[in-house]
Amino acid sequence: MAAFAAAVVAVAIMAFGSQLARINPALAAFLELVVVAGVAPSVWRLRRTPVWRWLVYGAAAGVLAGWSALLVGAA
Repeated sequence: MAAFAAAVVAVAIMAFGSQLARINPALAAFLELVVVAGVAPSVWRLRRTPVWRWLVYGAAAGVLAGWSALLVGAA
């Protein structure tokens, strides 16, 4: 379940970020941070619930993987 959540979140981050980067890379980075900062508190609260914690950990890994892929693609 965590791997699926990581894959979905990573693909969403990469798709959102790459399309925004076509318009303005600084705007893309800013909006990525705003979206993750806005969703993080709600998702982080679920980490103690037995079933949801795997989705939370997967989503966190997906965010890191998506941002890493965007940075590697930008270089």
